[in-house]
Amino acid sequence: MNDFTIYPAIDLRGGRVVRLAQGDPDRETAYDTQPLAVTRRWQAAGATWLHVVNLDGAFGEGGRKNVTALARILTAGVQVQFGGGVRDSETVRRVLDMGVARVVLGTAAVENPAMVERALADFGPERLAVGIDARDGYVRTRGWREAAPLTALELAQQWAALGGRWLIFTDIARDGMGSGVNVEATAALAQATGLDVIASGGVATLEDVQRVKSAGLRGEPRLRGVIIGRALYEGQISLEAALKV
Repeated sequence: MNDFTIYPAIDLRGGRVVRLAQGDPDRETAYDTQPLAVTRRWQAAGATWLHVVNLDGAFGEGGRKNVTALARILTAGVQVQFGGGVRDSETVRRVLDMGVARVVLGTAAVENPAMVERALADFGPERLAVGIDARDGYVRTRGWREAAPLTALELAQQWAALGGRWLIFTDIARDGMGSGVNVEATAALAQATGLDVIASGGVATLEDVQRVKSAGLRGEPRLRGVIIGRALYEGQISLEAALKV
């Protein structure tokens, strides 16, 4: 794997490619009805990984159409990091068997840490990541709608203690807003835990991408990547230019 990876985001809702502002289901922008076409677009631009989210699953609404869309995305052969509503070992196994390269666990890491520990033992640290979505430093779960009684740092430390490797950190206040990545908080998690951290939320310019990469280069462990969503879909950033960074 490259030292620093750009992850174009494909957020799925009802089988469509959408983005939500600050995770609010009432603030949706739809971009495409064909997730496979979007996948091929990012793949043609040079993407080697995608970050795919089942929004309906995250909201506890199942998302059968999104699972079908995921299966189509996987036919393109790009590596997929997938999350959203994955809350039991059976689902982890099923999506890995489908061909997903890495599964992201969010709510489960808060509500069922024993399951997460078992999954880590069963599938290994390369196949799993914990996704920490936080507002004002505190974790949010179930599609960001519920507050958890622990901080992002506390959850990250729990994951590190279990032997996890990958962490995705999203500052909810910035997600989908184009207000810039919370580089400081993201880097602080990496430095405090020793985890490989992927930044998410608020990417608007190439400068944001460079800031994440540069912050990681100042020490070990490094920030290992950044997820880009709305800025790609609305043309503020070209994927080719981001990959050159």
